[in-house]
Amino acid sequence: MRVDLPLDNDTVGGPIVVDWRGWLPDGSVTDPRVMVEEKPPAHGVPAMLKRRLTPVGRALCDMLGALKAADDEAPIVHASQHGDGQRPLDMLDTIADGEPVSPTRFSLSVHNALAGVYSIAFHHQGSISAISATGEEWPALIQEAEGFLAEGAPRVVVVWSDSTIPERYRAEDRCAEHPSAVAVVLERQGHEPALPARSLSAGKRFGRAQPDHLINELMAHTPRDR
Repeated sequence: MRVDLPLDNDTVGGPIVVDWRGWLPDGSVTDPRVMVEEKPPAHGVPAMLKRRLTPVGRALCDMLGALKAADDEAPIVHASQHGDGQRPLDMLDTIADGEPVSPTRFSLSVHNALAGVYSIAFHHQGSISAISATGEEWPALIQEAEGFLAEGAPRVVVVWSDSTIPERYRAEDRCAEHPSAVAVVLERQGHEPALPARSLSAGKRFGRAQPDHLINELMAHTPRDR
């Protein structure tokens, strides 16, 4: 079955935001849906797995746990431009120096590693995928969610994380200034008044889109008791 999806992120319509959680490790946000710890607790993750996670990975597990993504095996799509930030790039430096790369470091450097750890910790057996879209992660996530919803999934949880990377790899207009992450539950029908996911720019209108910009929009447009 072919499903034609709209490509214009400015088109209002499509999936509706039902719930969300965020991570902004700066301590200045008071919304209970946003974690501000530099090192999130990663509730529910066994110690053996938890010690392997960076703060971004711990935040991802906490957000998905809070949204109960494993309860109904909701499809999860994780988007990130640079993956887990410094970890995969440090591995490249190790290779360049002629040093061996540990299997554990390699396994945690692939793009779907963080979502994979979550699936193990929470026994999530539904669909989990990881994408990168060179700065267009938010519209790409919406389109991925459209596909799952068109195939009958009642809801989709999309996760967007971004990490700082070492200075030698940075491009000023394409790299995050600080780490952040957001997880959003998307459905065909949402609470009234409905908030279409495509109505959120995630900061793209003012420059490069980032998860923290999306969190600010979500805080502005959704009541805290949702």
